[in-house]
Amino acid sequence: MLSPSLASAGPRSSCEPAIRVEGLTVKYPGRKRPALVRVSFSVQPGELVLVLGPSGCGKSTLALCLNGVIPHAIAATMEGRVRVVGLDTRQVPLSRLSEKVGVVFQDPEAQFCLLTVEEEVAFGLENLGVPPDEMPGRIAAALELIGLAELRERRIDRLSGGQKQRLALACVLAMGPEILVLDEPTAHLDPQAAAELFATLARLKAAGRHTIVVIEHRLDDLMPLVDRVLLFGPEGRLLAEGAPRELFAAYRQELDRFGIWIPQVTELAFRLAEAGVEIDRLPLTVEEAAETLAPRLGRARRHWPHMVDPPERQPAVEVRRLSYRYPSGPQALREVSLLIPEGSFFALVGPNGAGKSTLALHLVGVLEPPPEAVWLLGRPLRAYGRQELPRVASYVFQNPEHQFLTSTVHDEVAFGLRAQGIADREVETRVRAALEEFGLAALALAHPFTLSQGEKRRLSVATALVLRPRLLILDEPTFGQDRRTTALIMTRLRELVRSGGTVVAITHDLRLVAEEASAASVLVAGRVAFAGPVAELLGSAPLLRQAGLVPPPLVRLGRRLAEWADGLPPLSTVEHYLVALGAER
Repeated sequence: MLSPSLASAGPRSSCEPAIRVEGLTVKYPGRKRPALVRVSFSVQPGELVLVLGPSGCGKSTLALCLNGVIPHAIAATMEGRVRVVGLDTRQVPLSRLSEKVGVVFQDPEAQFCLLTVEEEVAFGLENLGVPPDEMPGRIAAALELIGLAELRERRIDRLSGGQKQRLALACVLAMGPEILVLDEPTAHLDPQAAAELFATLARLKAAGRHTIVVIEHRLDDLMPLVDRVLLFGPEGRLLAEGAPRELFAAYRQELDRFGIWIPQVTELAFRLAEAGVEIDRLPLTVEEAAETLAPRLGRARRHWPHMVDPPERQPAVEVRRLSYRYPSGPQALREVSLLIPEGSFFALVGPNGAGKSTLALHLVGVLEPPPEAVWLLGRPLRAYGRQELPRVASYVFQNPEHQFLTSTVHDEVAFGLRAQGIADREVETRVRAALEEFGLAALALAHPFTLSQGEKRRLSVATALVLRPRLLILDEPTFGQDRRTTALIMTRLRELVRSGGTVVAITHDLRLVAEEASAASVLVAGRVAFAGPVAELLGSAPLLRQAGLVPPPLVRLGRRLAEWADGLPPLSTVEHYLVALGAER
């Protein structure tokens, strides 16, 4: 643990903690190791506590313990004690705990039962037995607080991803809980929707009526709200708790070793310090980083990085005026024309509902394009046979569960190889190598649906890469991944590109785009709004706004620093900053 002076940072009081966890150990049936091991901590009323840890470390299990789903509704062995607002979760029924602790999960649609916004908010109140004359006021207050008051009569299936996540939060708030637990609430949101959710959390925290526990990977915009951090290790143990700045500094090696995300400007500061650039105060936000780095730019102007345009290449994919309307549904694509260079890392970005996934499904034949509308490697897609096309192009779905077909992790990786008629001995060799590489060997006999979200993503990527395709399309490849696993996936994708393969990443992660992609295309309302170099995309604030995209922290930092340094080129990666400050190695 941190020293008492650090661990006590943040608002405290002498009253009963809102949350007290003592010696909590949780083990699921059929698993050799516990998900949580002897975890103890407390959270004071009004605090916003951030829970950090690598994929599979038990963060979601902790959320289920805080609202009593474990042990009341999920079969798991639980030792120790969890108290919320003075109630022991073992002794109090789940119905009463739901009045005290509200949980918002990663996928909001998994929580919805009814058709319209107002009906969905009312549903939870009806289950609590709230008097009918009290319900309209509570519904209106919750919708007003999270910015959906004007959409109360709208059908839920007509909401955007961000609106659905806010609706899930409104349903919880209307029930009047004292504690809010948010488990990866931005996982399915585009950057603009995530920014709206963080703004909602800021209003809730300012109101001071809730204790908030957040499990989250997107940290940069959340950091101004965080009072304390709980840091978990890979074995489900609580390693440390404390104020963010001090904890990041004291546990830097552990954060790096376990692959835990930290704010990008904090990561930049660590890298600069390693290269000899003195950092007075570890920054947590873009503004803090700008104040720290601006004075140093004047001494390093000769080091401005030179931006190089990507080389011309033959197209791996050519799309010619492709349009598509779903049966009895919306027009998803409108005259889309696009070239994706062979041997490149290409990013496809845009807001939720823009048509990105629909376009990608046409590129692998899941949705059949018109003749001559889609070309792969110089041939019309429809010229490839059913057996041949999977050897050329593979697709990784945004939701890994949508592509799982077997009952074990081993067989899931082997499925595509067997379908191609590969000899059993080679199948086993390639499967074992893939499981080892993606950290799934110990889970070879586990059912894919029992894996954590991060483990499911690793499995879905492994099933595609084991086929050695020439074109690999991934829908949100970094979704739900810790930093170490993201680095692993990116290493494999770079290897594919270096060997002449082509990677297309559908993503909202503009940090990934800035660091990996050489070219990008933006879809908005089914049309191509931009196609060109990544630097041009990141440098266009109007285009990013149109696409519902938020510049990554280092791009925003570069814009702030440009106010102090005339002629500073766009900076978007750590390497750019190392060069600009004369610290490159």
